[in-house]
Amino acid sequence: MPPHRRPVNMVFQSYAVFPHMSVAQNVAYGLKVRGVPRAEATLRVAQALAMVRLDGLEARRPDQLSGGQLQRVALARAPAKRPKVLLLDEPLSALDRKLREEMRLELVRLQHEVGITFVIVTHDQEEALSMADRIGVMDQGRLLQVASPQELYEAPSCRMVADFIGKMNLFCGRLVDAGVAALVVESDLGELRFGRAGLDVPAGGAAEVGVAVRPERIRLSHERPPMVAQDRTIALRCRGVQVAYLGDASLVYVETETGRRITCRRPNERRTAGLAVAVGETCWLAWEAADCLLLTS
Repeated sequence: MPPHRRPVNMVFQSYAVFPHMSVAQNVAYGLKVRGVPRAEATLRVAQALAMVRLDGLEARRPDQLSGGQLQRVALARAPAKRPKVLLLDEPLSALDRKLREEMRLELVRLQHEVGITFVIVTHDQEEALSMADRIGVMDQGRLLQVASPQELYEAPSCRMVADFIGKMNLFCGRLVDAGVAALVVESDLGELRFGRAGLDVPAGGAAEVGVAVRPERIRLSHERPPMVAQDRTIALRCRGVQVAYLGDASLVYVETETGRRITCRRPNERRTAGLAVAVGETCWLAWEAADCLLLTS
């Protein structure tokens, strides 16, 4: 089919709003090209503008609109043509952070309201996790994993996905025993055991694998944690290297006695809470062995 006949519409990263047309004319342009009768086109334009909360601004020109309003004009044009698939090329990248967060909610609301498939390309992991029903992670033209946001974050299929989605601490390991029920791995964290379910276990003898843990799973303390069973809890003595204050939380960068750097995320639960650990100060990290992920590729 020729492009103008295909039931697909696109929202561009740069908005691509016609500067010489009003808001209503921009939204109606695609309908005019397709030969939609004027009365029906007027109704669709009004519905589309109401959907993105721009009703009342029909006569304004693009140079009279804010960045967020321009984005809404670009969004309103797409569903007005009632496509079956809507393609969005980094639609929020030109907006400031606060407006991006607002527009994420608007996009999700719009998608639920019109009920058509949205395919969004983005490099913003937070944007993808907060908006998508399914996410596909691509690297150099290869699709590495397609999953729900939660599965992608909690059970990445390989090291690249684990390191790309959110923050991750990655450790080297060797698979030394591939039993029927469990896998035994020797790593920088000691000997760890993992269930076999859902893992593509390398054939043959000992193989290089990765062990990963998310920063928010790690507990930070100034005192050595109580002695617990080795196969359930991992504890490491470290020293503070850097603290990044983020408002609601702090990222604490520490270094182990072997020189390995680890990142942990500490929530700032009280307004008057001080820094998690001073630079050069001795501290302890601890987390459950069950929070470790085994990455075989």
